[in-house]
Amino acid sequence: MTSIKVLAQSSALNSLPSSYAYSTNRQVTTASDPDGSLPVIDFSLLTSGNPDQRAKVVRDLGKACEEWGFFLVVNHGMPETLVEKVFNASHEFFNLTEEEKKEFEGKHALDPISELAFEYSERTRKVARELLKGISESLGLEESYMDEALDLDSGVQVFAVNLYPPCPQPDLAIGVPPHTDHGLVTLLMQNGVGGLQVQHNGKWLNVNALPNSIMVNTGDHLEIFSNGKYKSVMHRAVLNKNVTRITLVTPNGPSLDTSVSPASKLVDNKSNPSAYMSMKYKEYLELQQNTPLDGKPCLDRVKVQGE
Repeated sequence: MTSIKVLAQSSALNSLPSSYAYSTNRQVTTASDPDGSLPVIDFSLLTSGNPDQRAKVVRDLGKACEEWGFFLVVNHGMPETLVEKVFNASHEFFNLTEEEKKEFEGKHALDPISELAFEYSERTRKVARELLKGISESLGLEESYMDEALDLDSGVQVFAVNLYPPCPQPDLAIGVPPHTDHGLVTLLMQNGVGGLQVQHNGKWLNVNALPNSIMVNTGDHLEIFSNGKYKSVMHRAVLNKNVTRITLVTPNGPSLDTSVSPASKLVDNKSNPSAYMSMKYKEYLELQQNTPLDGKPCLDRVKVQGE
């Protein structure tokens, strides 16, 4: 089967092959973020050691998770040189022949990754862990509560690189269909080319990321852990006809053997009963691997009937 990249580079490609057609309902998409309302989190204030600054960022995190399920992180401390190296290496990989790429092929999504990707993942993992401490506090829990309850010392992080070549008819295709992510939070960086859209108040909003910022969206297991207070956000990737987009994506979740359910301190059998059933994270991942990527089918499986 011809790869999408080879197909996109073909001089004979003037229109979209019917097998790639997808209705994106773009008529409900706003042009951008005109009033600059996308939440922005200053990571340096979260880790500054100043209690007042941290308290404000914790409140901002809670508001972003509850109202948006998405935010931009600035001043995160990720070296720009490292990020640039990962993008360059990713570009080089995608330029390999299909035969050459097979040398790097893993047998499973949880296989170990190469040295440069490991360094990038290690850095993003530290950012995610600090964000999750703040999010734990924003739920009225101790800073370490989520960390300990979900065994985040042994938590799973997946590193993925996505390539979106130019598309001759981007309005008729989709990069990634609307979906939510497994795990707690997903961190995403892009090569300066936009394409991410998040659903907010029933409309699709183009995300215009700030330079060198990290885009963060909430995942299914944060929704479960918060007993529905923080919803996992629906998002999708759209295409363009001019330039190639590359994204670095790192979902962060609990340990594989952790059974995830609403935090006991957030559940009250009378006023706020548990809205989700318990399921091991590994089982949830396996369920998702065997489920079409569209909507929230896996999350719906663990919701208590009637919720």
